[in-house]
Amino acid sequence: MNTNARNPEERRRTARVLVGATEAQLADLWRTWTDRPQIEYLRGPESGLVMVQGRIGGTGDRFHLGEATATRATVAVRSGSDEAVGSAYVLGSHPEHAALAAIFEGMLESAARDRVMAEVIEPLERGQSAHDHQKRREERATVVDFFTVARENDGFGPDEEEDE
Repeated sequence: MNTNARNPEERRRTARVLVGATEAQLADLWRTWTDRPQIEYLRGPESGLVMVQGRIGGTGDRFHLGEATATRATVAVRSGSDEAVGSAYVLGSHPEHAALAAIFEGMLESAARDRVMAEVIEPLERGQSAHDHQKRREERATVVDFFTVARENDGFGPDEEEDE
C-alpha cells in the first residue's frame, strides 16, 4: 500500500487547488498525462445535498445556512504494485470534475506525487493566485470612500441649498 502520507495542511492545500480548478483544466491535464495509472471507481461520482453552515460575524456561533448540491467521487489509483485511494468533493453537480480531482488526489498519495505536484498542483495554484490577485485589484478600484464623498459634498444633497 502507500507510504507517501501527506500532512493535513498539504491535503487541504491540494484539495483546494483541485476543486478550485475548472473541469476543463483538469481534463486537459489528464488528457495529456503520460503513463496513466489504472483507475477503479470505488464510489461515484454521485451528486447529493450537503448542509452548509455559517458563523455569525465569521467567528461566532454556527447556524445552518441551507443546503447545497455537491458531487463526490472516490477512486483507487493503481500503477504496478503501487496503490492509493483519492477522494474529492466539489460544489455543484459536476461528476467529471469530481472524478478528475479524485484521480489526481489519489496520485498525490502514490509514487507519482512529485510529478503531480510539479505538473498539476503548482501550475494550477499559480494561475489561481494570479486570478485572485487580479480580481482583488479590480474590486479595490471600485471601492468608495464614503467619508471622502461626504466631505466633498460638504453635507448638501442635490435638492439642498446653503442658507445665506
